[in-house]
Amino acid sequence: MVDVQKIEKECKLLWILERSLGINIVGPSNAEPLPQPPSPAMYQLDIVLKKGKNLAIRDRTGTSDPYVKFKIAGKEVFRSKTIHKNLNPVWDERVSLLVETLRDPLYVKVFDYDFGLQDDFMGSAYLHLESLEHQRTLDVTLDLKDPQYPEHNLGSLELAVTLSPKEGDMRDAVRNLYELSVRLSIHLSLYCPYYISSLFWGVVLLYFACLIHQNKEWYYQSMRLSDVHRKAQLWRGIVSISLIEGRGLQPMDANGLSDPYVKFRMGHQKYKSKTIPKTLNPQWREQFDFHLYEEQGGYVDITVWDKDAGKKDDFMGRCTIDLSLLSKEHTHKLDLPLEEGEGVLVLLVTLTASAAVSISDLSVNMLDDPHERHQITQRYSLWRSLHNLKDVGVVQVKVIRAEGLMAADVTGKSDPFCVVELSNDRLQTHTVYKNLNPEWNKVFTFNVKDIHSVLEVTVYDEDRDRSADFLGKVAIPLLNIQNGERKAYALKSKELTGPTKGVIFLEIDVIFNAVKAGLRTLIPIEQKYIEEEPRVSKQLLLRNFNRVRRCIMFLINTGCYINSCFEWESPQRSICAFVLFVIVVWNFELYMIPLALLLPLVWNYILIASGKDTRQDVVTVEDLLEDEDEDFDKDDKDSERKGFMNKLYAIQDVCISVQNALDEVASYGERIKNTFNWTVPFLSWLAIVALGVATIIIYFIPLRYIVLAWGVNKFTKKLRDPYTIDNNELLDFLSRVPSDVQVVGELSVFHLIFYIFLTSDLSVAGLGKG
Repeated sequence: MVDVQKIEKECKLLWILERSLGINIVGPSNAEPLPQPPSPAMYQLDIVLKKGKNLAIRDRTGTSDPYVKFKIAGKEVFRSKTIHKNLNPVWDERVSLLVETLRDPLYVKVFDYDFGLQDDFMGSAYLHLESLEHQRTLDVTLDLKDPQYPEHNLGSLELAVTLSPKEGDMRDAVRNLYELSVRLSIHLSLYCPYYISSLFWGVVLLYFACLIHQNKEWYYQSMRLSDVHRKAQLWRGIVSISLIEGRGLQPMDANGLSDPYVKFRMGHQKYKSKTIPKTLNPQWREQFDFHLYEEQGGYVDITVWDKDAGKKDDFMGRCTIDLSLLSKEHTHKLDLPLEEGEGVLVLLVTLTASAAVSISDLSVNMLDDPHERHQITQRYSLWRSLHNLKDVGVVQVKVIRAEGLMAADVTGKSDPFCVVELSNDRLQTHTVYKNLNPEWNKVFTFNVKDIHSVLEVTVYDEDRDRSADFLGKVAIPLLNIQNGERKAYALKSKELTGPTKGVIFLEIDVIFNAVKAGLRTLIPIEQKYIEEEPRVSKQLLLRNFNRVRRCIMFLINTGCYINSCFEWESPQRSICAFVLFVIVVWNFELYMIPLALLLPLVWNYILIASGKDTRQDVVTVEDLLEDEDEDFDKDDKDSERKGFMNKLYAIQDVCISVQNALDEVASYGERIKNTFNWTVPFLSWLAIVALGVATIIIYFIPLRYIVLAWGVNKFTKKLRDPYTIDNNELLDFLSRVPSDVQVVGELSVFHLIFYIFLTSDLSVAGLGKG
């Protein structure tokens, strides 16, 4: 950073030196005019959105729910709160914007808010910044128009606008040093006979003046970054809403009930609750967290809907929470009656102070300061484990630079910026234009609420006229982070299944309390409100099928291994298994169950500590997924070689396997049901006899002896009769019970035989009469 006071001091010294040498400040009349420093590179635009007048009607009730958006260069920079049912709304909201150029006008758009539907356009207008006077507050009235129907009058907005150049002190200091240096050097050259010894210093001063002129952007950018990003809080607090229940909701279905769910919206943040089927008094017991950006509060819009499969969901009512009426750091129980519907929603609403989420320059590094790091470490020490259980820890992410990014523009370059996400916290860097090796040098600080969260860093290419292009992504679990290690991470695809082009350099530090982290593990995970909608994907279907198949094959292989002990394929292994079985069953206690689960954990830890990492299977699976991803990419790119039919056969094989597996599971479930509902009376009587005998045996004989007798029988069956065929008596019994499909088929055959028999009797009777 450049010291402004030091520059001003140097200016004064130069001015005294100029006066002492008797040099005319104006200079000779034939001297060339001095080059002027450039105009400011950053402006502050202060806007007060006062009110609207005679706005357009967009609702059936003859009113509107207007809100206002400000855009500059195609980017949304402000959104006002929504004023419900008002054509002459009063906002009285203030916003300060940093503007780099005055060429781009301020684009003002007004919309009518319709929850769950697309918002209606109510008019727009442009405010040309070049026409504004500096350092003066102007009252501006903007007439709203529809570009498609410019003759329609859509009302007006009243604003108060102030445009101020940023970094005035810095620019004055630089301008003074620049001007005095040039003048002094020129005059020293003109008065060379009298001040020949000072010619050298004049050249030196001229050199420094040129350096300042050439590197002005560095000074301005440093000032701009320190002013804008120095530990700037990006939101004011968090609104925690617990959706408890609904009472007396409106019936929407033919059965006199409903399948209600609730939608929440506050600005761009949205949540949706789970659906409770067939009830008018649903119990949700769900919690949602919103970021509060406005100091004075805001509005949470709530709507209730009835879920209808195959058609549009039915609207059941709405209500609104005015956060400005609620006190902070206190939980409020609200019973909100539904407008345009029936019933009441019961909510718990809590407003908490701002979370520790910030963005700053690399030079402003919280954890690099030993004093601040010690304070944070003390805050998350074990002695404070029971203080504020939600504050688990803090993570600091240094986004240094990226290299070798993908070219997303036609010029062979990209305009990359980086987005860092932790659960619902989302921050982003500035954009580095026309660069495949950008340097951001930003520090992000997040409050950790769940140590099992995954830090996601995504690189995008900025496009002014459309949504940003994806360039790459990395996902880093917080528990896998090595503190203070600067590491290059290879960027991956959106699904994180395969690599893409480029790497990103990050340095991450995590400080957390282990006791709080352990307790938070037993609490439901925080729901993300920014998630992509699921879509049908052949690649995803095949991958999930392979995952399920691997799990099933592991269980089958385990069962085969146990069965091989019963079959005495290896006498030594079978003898050891038999002895172990007898000892465990004879001495079994309940504590042995957690002990049995503890043993493989300890064994694997010992293997990992000794260098024999058993987690190589995970790497193999990742490699397999990458290979599959590459294969699918090849399929898409080389459709002629692979062919449509091969892809169809692959999907067909997966569908057949899934179909058979589902049929097997459904059949056994239906057979168990049909056993108890007397579909086949003989089998049901047989089940009664078997269950009665089992009840008597278990009542009189301890379970330990029964299990021991069963095990001895299984182990010695092959020894007693080497040619016996192993079987499972329970599965053999269920295989005799028909499933629902078989029952329907048998009934259809019976009805067909009965119909044939009946028609044949009628025809015989007819012939007899004839």
